[in-house]
Amino acid sequence: MRDVTQPLISEYLGARKRSGLAASSIKLIVVALKIFFRFLGGKDALTRDPTETLTLPRIERYLPETLNELQVERLIESIETKHPLGLRDRAMVELLYASGLRTSELANARLENLNFEERILRVTGKGNKMRLVPVGRKACDALAAYVSTERPKLVKRRSGSEIFLSNRGTKLTTVRIWQIVKERAKRSGLETNIYPHLLRHSFATHLLSNGADLRIIQEMLGHADISTTQVYTHVDQQRLKAVHRKFHPRA
Repeated sequence: MRDVTQPLISEYLGARKRSGLAASSIKLIVVALKIFFRFLGGKDALTRDPTETLTLPRIERYLPETLNELQVERLIESIETKHPLGLRDRAMVELLYASGLRTSELANARLENLNFEERILRVTGKGNKMRLVPVGRKACDALAAYVSTERPKLVKRRSGSEIFLSNRGTKLTTVRIWQIVKERAKRSGLETNIYPHLLRHSFATHLLSNGADLRIIQEMLGHADISTTQVYTHVDQQRLKAVHRKFHPRA
């Protein structure tokens, strides 16, 4: 172990990076090495910790993908409500976008927690925390059409009060919701990779770009920390830069 030096470790990490290993994985290696050599130091097995001056690699901030407003409208309008389960699927997509729900929150949304008059839905988010989310007028209209017309046909003896039911009358799983959104996106003809959480990202980004306060968006998304919500400011900045580059004569 005395032959292991800081330049040797740096050379090893550099080789891993050149081989294509992600910065997040390299960070884990550095942390593991630091813990290991600190342990050896505590056992007096080495005179100097070779990882002492090693810094953790900077992780690139993940910018979520989003749909633009026209793409969302095209997706929703492509769901033919006269077809079997069309009312249900349209209401699902409308609600995902209107309220920024997580897939699990949509799956567990219950009729008794939906107030059509106030256009409010009470949902249970991460950490079993309850929050109230607004439901847009168009989403309310789609939900009302589904609940009054199509949902009663899906109800079976063992059905619960979940808003969205399967053909068997059971609660839709998160996997099934993911599949439905993918199927509907494919039929819409949109080439973008569309999945339920993309609608949540789009919800937050469109609110921000239209002037909503970041703290309000944090509350609606159910984020415990504002730093989680702040990623959407980076998305909006990217959009503004792209518009500037495209339209400004000296960009």
